[in-house]
Amino acid sequence: MSKLSIIVAMATNRTIGVNNTLPWRCPEDLKHFKTLTMGHHMIMGRKTFDSIGKPLPGRTTVVVTRNNDLAIEGCIIAHSLQEAIHNCIGDDEIFIVGGAELYRQAISLADTLYITEIQQDVDGDAHFPELVRSEWRETAREVRAQETPQPLEYQFVTYQRS
Repeated sequence: MSKLSIIVAMATNRTIGVNNTLPWRCPEDLKHFKTLTMGHHMIMGRKTFDSIGKPLPGRTTVVVTRNNDLAIEGCIIAHSLQEAIHNCIGDDEIFIVGGAELYRQAISLADTLYITEIQQDVDGDAHFPELVRSEWRETAREVRAQETPQPLEYQFVTYQRS
């Protein structure tokens, strides 16, 4: 049985995006994302795929779309979260990488949350679903800060389902 994990960076007000981009620049978060997801399947919505623009090297990209005609070279296409998960059989850890709609669908199925907690409120048009804190226990936290490309305090936090 594969472990289903959600990986997300979100502000304290649960903002995860604005105009289909990340509302902050945090190179260490991108490195953290790459380290965790390398060698695994990543399930993402079509708009999230569009924001990245290409399949990421070293990982299998599964794009969830309602468009029955969509074909993307180098990607697996699925038409529901369940179909996407089914397409990842054999991987010991599957990552849900966004966006907001897919996070909403996957939160009740996830075993692990890898959340980069940006330590400020940020304006945006995409938000992570409200977490029921009693369903999760924190298993790791790493406090970080950066000055460039923008000053930012953030924490890498891992939660396991209680």
